[in-house]
Amino acid sequence: MSLDFSYRHLYYFWVMAHEGGIARAAARLGMAVQTVSAQVRELERSLGQSLLKPAGRGLVLTEAGQAALRQADQIFALGERLPALVRDAVSAPQLRLAVGISDGLPKLAVRRLLQPVLETPNLRLLCHEDEFDGLLADLALHRLDVVLADRAAPPNRNLKVYNHPLGSSPLAWYAPPALRSAALQDFPRSLAQVPVLLPTTHAAVRQRLDAWFERQALRPRLVGEFEDNALLVTFGAAGMGVFPAPMLLDDKLQSRYEVRRLAACEGVDEQFFAIATEKKVQHPLVQRLLPAGSA
Repeated sequence: MSLDFSYRHLYYFWVMAHEGGIARAAARLGMAVQTVSAQVRELERSLGQSLLKPAGRGLVLTEAGQAALRQADQIFALGERLPALVRDAVSAPQLRLAVGISDGLPKLAVRRLLQPVLETPNLRLLCHEDEFDGLLADLALHRLDVVLADRAAPPNRNLKVYNHPLGSSPLAWYAPPALRSAALQDFPRSLAQVPVLLPTTHAAVRQRLDAWFERQALRPRLVGEFEDNALLVTFGAAGMGVFPAPMLLDDKLQSRYEVRRLAACEGVDEQFFAIATEKKVQHPLVQRLLPAGSA
């Protein structure tokens, strides 16, 4: 471990970089602006590089500052995990799996995707929901073991992650009892007359649904859009509108929510991916999530 600089100084710099300025960092740390500024300058002196440069009325990171921030992100991410690792070391052995859940993924499908690991003895499952890009960043920093998403991660030379397809499910249209008869009349043209609920563009399937409407030369009577798929289903089941959902959830939708399937949404699938930092996955629980031969 390098003792050429103070990790306390690095921490002040890290807070300043994420807060966007020395004054905001000082407020978060409960310290004087002059103190934080002096600590960052001391870090620069010990590293022999300028980490900040003037930009307008403020300061921005130099290239050296950006490199220092990337390393600091990894250092303090590992530090955040230290208390839990120490606690785990003296408690009963556990298999820990930290899973990122993309906000565009249907939440009712998450348990189905995680089913292969749920019976693991001494499992400690940590689920974190966030936007797709934020989860990929956490994965790269090793805060997560795997990300479950409705899309593959795009190529990025600065973010080395690997996509593992988990399969797909055809989409179908569902309706609460009060709307079923009207929706069935001249379907799918009826979707221009009955209220319709859709996922927002956070969901990858929304683009495929919009393309399906174009192929049908149909403009739906859209009354609600939802980032959270579970909310979409809840409002749809309460009578707000008809909605699309993966057919792999058919039994759960019809029994628990008492909605009825109208018809398939031909040519539109919901896709599922596990995204990891390794092409050859090493984590034993992540291996169980993947189809045979893909781990």
